[in-house]
Amino acid sequence: MIASDLDGLCLIVTGGASGIGRAVAETALFNGAAVAVLDLDPKTAPPASLALTADVSNDASVNDAIGRAASTMGGIDVIINNAGIGARGTIEDNPLDEWRRVFDVNVFGIVRVTRAALPHLRQSRSAAIVNTCSIAATAGLPQRALYSATKGAVLSLTLAMAADHVYEGIRVNCVNPGTADTPWVGRLLDEADDPTAERAALEARQPMGRLVTAQEVADAILHLGSPSASATTGTSLAVDGGMAGLRLRPR
Repeated sequence: MIASDLDGLCLIVTGGASGIGRAVAETALFNGAAVAVLDLDPKTAPPASLALTADVSNDASVNDAIGRAASTMGGIDVIINNAGIGARGTIEDNPLDEWRRVFDVNVFGIVRVTRAALPHLRQSRSAAIVNTCSIAATAGLPQRALYSATKGAVLSLTLAMAADHVYEGIRVNCVNPGTADTPWVGRLLDEADDPTAERAALEARQPMGRLVTAQEVADAILHLGSPSASATTGTSLAVDGGMAGLRLRPR
């Protein structure tokens, strides 16, 4: 990207205080955008951002944060629906209350934030929405039944939103990261019996032989959100080291 791609635009980044979301916020700020970070704990949001406490599973919290962001920045051009939580286990392992909680954040959170932002996006000449999806939406991963179900819903929701809003000039896309080197993955590795062996297995699962970086995912998200992707809508962009599309012979 070049600075003019994002210069002067107003972005909302949910879950923007850590991991992929923070990398998105920092990169957007560096490229001249105004950025509001919505997070449960925004203390670690980039210093130059508008850091707002928000719970994407709560209507009132979302509506208040979106309103404050739009008022402070003078509008909203791009929504990055990045907030999400993980879950491990087969379909037998997670209680229904956990299913409801993860769907409430990963799927309904996108609904809440987008609904609140749509009136502002309709006033923008560079309106775009980018949802953070996952390789789990397109590949069967072990011990990820609940998480995969939510990300499959995000992929379908992205396509439906793109169809609904294309005539309004609002583009909607998603990015499907592979296993990324983020704090959440770090916590999973710490819980493993042999973290070194588990990390090696995750790296080997991706054809490029390494984890995806948060910055690589952030760059893809911001490309789709920027005017340089003005002809792109209804697209899912894999940033997964080849995991979704490649079928290699063993070395």
